[in-house]
Amino acid sequence: LRKFAKEIIKSPESKTFLHTLPHSYYDENMLHALLISGQKDYDQCIELTEQFLPYVDNWAVCDIMSPKVFTKHKAELMPKIKAWSQSPHTYTCRFGLEMLMSHFLDKDFLPDYLQIPVTYPPLFANGREQDYYVRMMVAWFFATALAKQWESTIGIIESKVLPPWTHNKTIQKARESFRITPEQKEYLKTLKI
Repeated sequence: LRKFAKEIIKSPESKTFLHTLPHSYYDENMLHALLISGQKDYDQCIELTEQFLPYVDNWAVCDIMSPKVFTKHKAELMPKIKAWSQSPHTYTCRFGLEMLMSHFLDKDFLPDYLQIPVTYPPLFANGREQDYYVRMMVAWFFATALAKQWESTIGIIESKVLPPWTHNKTIQKARESFRITPEQKEYLKTLKI
């Protein structure tokens, strides 16, 4: 599908396909996500992303969508990430958190970004804490944050502000990481709920 997406991305058929929603098949949604990921124009990419997100209905389609153009537009992207992360739609929320993890845990990191998965009410309100795919994304986000920004992130884990399942899953995923030192892994073990 990746190869096919590269071959057709500039074709008129591709443009028609991107504006024909919803699709009937899983592979069509995967192709759609890959075509969005290959968009070069930021504004067009955002428009296509926002049109498609309501139709994303599984983690694989959500997680394969990773627009490269976002890397060059971080200032414009952050408000979108905050809005997506507040969405009551599972995979829009997951996508927002994944974009936060992918683009803002390295050189563009600010400690305030760690509050996005913690303080936005839709994440844990209204039964959202029961949503496995959001909880897993939050755990993945914080495990990655521990690997990349330990000093800023460990306080979140020490304060135990995440729901117990998400908290413990974060620790599990961090302890499975090769980027976390053995000493850090042992310390994390003591923080389990």
